[in-house]
Amino acid sequence: MFKTPQTYPAWIRFSSGGSPQKRGKFHSDSQPDVRGIAIKVMNVEGQKALDDEEKTQDFILNNYPIFLTKDVRDYVDLSQAGSGKLSPERLEELGYAFAILQKIGSHKVGNPLLIQYWSMAPFKFGVSEAVATLGASRIVKLSVKSQQPEQPPETLPESENYLRETLVKYLTEEGREASFDFLIQFYVDDEKTPIEDHVKEWQEADSPFINVATVRIPSQKFDFEERKRLDEGSLFSPWHTLLEHEPVGSVNLSRKRLYSELAKYRREQIAQRLREPQPYVAVED
Repeated sequence: MFKTPQTYPAWIRFSSGGSPQKRGKFHSDSQPDVRGIAIKVMNVEGQKALDDEEKTQDFILNNYPIFLTKDVRDYVDLSQAGSGKLSPERLEELGYAFAILQKIGSHKVGNPLLIQYWSMAPFKFGVSEAVATLGASRIVKLSVKSQQPEQPPETLPESENYLRETLVKYLTEEGREASFDFLIQFYVDDEKTPIEDHVKEWQEADSPFINVATVRIPSQKFDFEERKRLDEGSLFSPWHTLLEHEPVGSVNLSRKRLYSELAKYRREQIAQRLREPQPYVAVED
């Protein structure tokens, strides 16, 4: 995608990690949570890893540089931590993951447009022409960093929906635009930039960030029903990707199954809502 200078249209969704309590009812923004950005780039030509979408390239990033767990086994067990199925010894082994969750939750986000996001997991970044016949690829991690970074706020607004309200104020009421640098870090070696140890941060001193693109969000009105329906119907996955940017590592492989199941569930939910009787509305000229 980054081989030739080009401008692409894109849809961008900002989100929190917690799932909705029910349709239209979300957890309060004042509660600690992961904040994410998902970018769906349109009009992208090339062979895709999955065939459920054509000409799209998704990038999914969160506001913390490392993953929650070292490997897939710990990730699966972490999801069952509150079920009573894990032994005290196993819970103790997962103590590092709970500590990471606490660190993520301690990050105060005042405006999702003014912070930095990370891919947490590695991806291919094209294929080296010199060794193309061997199929060797360069490996990178991704980051999206605001060009107008904010200082973390000492206190957060009391509104349960302050993150959306902040976006509305910034992009619509004040008519401002937001810009991000799209950054990559190259793999160096298994010690400094491990692929399978997902809780070791790739330090900028070992692998400097390289700016390869700009993400620009123009001022706009977006807080209306048609956009909300588009939001609900849009499916983002790190596996909506060109083969040149295919996810790498065991955690990303597990996400392929996870996102596929989530997509199937969301499609079923959307289809069910479409089958539900809609209220009759009279419109007068």
